Amino acid sequence: MNKKGLAILMRTRMRPNDPTKLSLSPLSGDPQGNHSVGRIIKHAPVEGNDKLSTEREFELVRESMHSAISMNKTEVLDAVLNDFSSGYFSLDYENRRRLLLALAKEYDLNRTQVRELLKQYLGLELASGEDAQFRGLEEEGLLSTFYRTERNLRHALKPVYEVLFERLNTHPGGLRFLSILRADILSILTEENIASLRALDSYLKEKLSTWLSPAALELHQITWDDPASLLEKIVAYEAVHPISNLIDLKRRLGVGRRCFGYLHPAIPGEPLIFIEVALLKNVAQTVQEVLWNEPPIPESEATCALFYSISSTQPGLSGINLGKFLIKRVITLVKRDMPQISTYATLSPIPGFMQWLLSKLASQSKFAEAEDMPESSADGSSSTFRENILEPEEEKALMDSSMGIAAGTNGMEVMLSLLTSTNHEWTNSAEFLSILKPPLMRLCARYLLQEKKRGKALDSVANFHLQNGAMIERINWMADRSEKGLRQSGGIMVNYVYRSENIEEFAQSYFSKGHIRASADLHRYVGPLKENEQRTD
Repeated sequence: MNKKGLAILMRTRMRPNDPTKLSLSPLSGDPQGNHSVGRIIKHAPVEGNDKLSTEREFELVRESMHSAISMNKTEVLDAVLNDFSSGYFSLDYENRRRLLLALAKEYDLNRTQVRELLKQYLGLELASGEDAQFRGLEEEGLLSTFYRTERNLRHALKPVYEVLFERLNTHPGGLRFLSILRADILSILTEENIASLRALDSYLKEKLSTWLSPAALELHQITWDDPASLLEKIVAYEAVHPISNLIDLKRRLGVGRRCFGYLHPAIPGEPLIFIEVALLKNVAQTVQEVLWNEPPIPESEATCALFYSISSTQPGLSGINLGKFLIKRVITLVKRDMPQISTYATLSPIPGFMQWLLSKLASQSKFAEAEDMPESSADGSSSTFRENILEPEEEKALMDSSMGIAAGTNGMEVMLSLLTSTNHEWTNSAEFLSILKPPLMRLCARYLLQEKKRGKALDSVANFHLQNGAMIERINWMADRSEKGLRQSGGIMVNYVYRSENIEEFAQSYFSKGHIRASADLHRYVGPLKENEQRTD
């Protein structure tokens, strides 16, 4: 093993496999920014002298934050920003929370000033109709008053903490620090819905979106020749299909494979997001074809670029869709370098399917049980929500095959029992695989095409690809038999296809009307089209 391989292996082994077990928050105690999860770890409460020391430390960090916002001496500003960032990393959970709340509330915009300016603005009147053309200089003066008041309003509507964000953005290491700061804010908001903190998050997210625009990012093809420190981050941050060993990593960066990442000059050596691509003859139907099958085909024979994994590395950039721009850039690059590639597709997980299905089965089984009870209400109120989600032949097959294996008074109970069995035992039975395939494939198509949240696809990965301009091409049975794949989606995976000539059209129709584009094969699972579905043949 060469030195690079050994370095990657040793560093990776030193990382915990489960990111939820990390003892550090995003950059707490780790100024290099090697983090895997945006989560502040709560520490035990301190007592006595330690508590006094902690309080003094908090006040010092708070003072440095105030100085970083209020001071005008540029020659010492860098030192103050360094003091603030290093001091922030030394704080525990409760004091970070206190500091962020102070930032959100005490350095918000001045609403009294905003109200006064609004009153002034509403008191101004423009001449209208034919009289306006005779007003001349008087009219020009009135417009000047409008412009001045509008400028003052724009300034007043900016919160004071914008100064801190702007200064950190131009400070060495400041952009990384801001992403960690936001990761901590998001962590707190998962536990407490605090309006001022949510406003702070929204403003910081908007700023980060501007500073991380595609024009400011560098698209870099990641290869085995890159520094070990960069490759180690690929191993650590891979979120879809974990990289098992150095042979696996080398394969993903070798012949027939590509890996591209977005880098920012202010965060050198660390991809903000990266995508893995397999060059194939056809669109893969299982993850095994991509990760573990025979050696790749010669690249000259490839006609399909398959995106099989996309991973974000910074929890603090959550909600900033860098993936959309990354996919488009990669398609453009591959099309330029390999004109024989005609198909751009994904092999994607369906992370929310099994959770949705199990919840649906459990609730519908209860409704069915309530309706079968003789003392059930005669007004039929429960039947309002009653839905037998199985077809008659599926119900019969499940009941006929469940003798002594899966308990239940109806097909939904039997199906629920099978899908929640220990170690996914149903996957080891050819009979149960055959019986469960029709309802699971049909219900998965329904989940992808018809289940919505605020007019958009309920599944997070589906929503990501659809808003980027993809269409749903095919769902694949037993495509991922790993523990994660079975737990998330019963082993089913989905192919999304990106057609260059349709990307903008499909993205716009999905964004504006919630239209989900899908192939005819997928629609055969769910019957006639609904209003917000569109078939693409």
